[in-house]
Amino acid sequence: MLDQFSRTQLLIGRDGIDRLASSRVAVFGIGGVGGYVCEALVRSGVGEFDLVDDDKVCLTNLNRQILATRKTVGKYKAEVMAERMTEINPNVKINIHKCFFLPENADDFPFREYDYVIDAVDTVTAKLEIILRAKAEGVPVISAMGAGNKLDAGRLKTADIYETSVCPLARVMRHELRKRGVRSLKVVYSDEPPTRPIEDMSISCRTHCICPPDAKHKCTERRDIPGSTAFVPAVAGLLIANEVVLDLCKRQNNMV
Repeated sequence: MLDQFSRTQLLIGRDGIDRLASSRVAVFGIGGVGGYVCEALVRSGVGEFDLVDDDKVCLTNLNRQILATRKTVGKYKAEVMAERMTEINPNVKINIHKCFFLPENADDFPFREYDYVIDAVDTVTAKLEIILRAKAEGVPVISAMGAGNKLDAGRLKTADIYETSVCPLARVMRHELRKRGVRSLKVVYSDEPPTRPIEDMSISCRTHCICPPDAKHKCTERRDIPGSTAFVPAVAGLLIANEVVLDLCKRQNNMV
């Protein structure tokens, strides 16, 4: 029967569609990268999501985050994304976690119930804990490396963490994962050298912070505030979603 996933079914078959519909995917970080991951996966027919983010939409998110509009500024990103996803697929199940993932609250997340884990958070501590928890449960995990301060989306690629180069975040993650005995990790990263943001105090978040007043984590807490574009985080998110769909379908029937 013709439905909203029929065009996808022409490529992955009924078994692939059924596999996606029965999958539960956790997305940690619903920002520039994570938002596009959610967008692509719900349009692909993934049936259940855990959305994890404690942040609210800020005016400065409008340049790159698919969930950010003038109407959503000041609202929780996880709630905004969930509403958007439900409008795309009314049958999708969404579990919202309005919190910042840390080792201290990691036990609150049912990693063994996930079919795939997506790490799209910014902090090394949280990334490492997400990866270690997923690996411990044998759940596939993919991690986003740095998308800030990049201009060339064509330099993004999928690789194992130990095959990456140039990306400063990937370098740190390689070192930390090696110490913890993690032998492989699928990542999306860019081999483009980071561009140094222009120092313009007239548009600096340091002196003109416009984060929602009750935001738990403000951009001014960062040591460096990265520049960003509409397309680099988007492409990174779509590359991640591509890997998730293919991996989930491959586990079903070795279609690719």
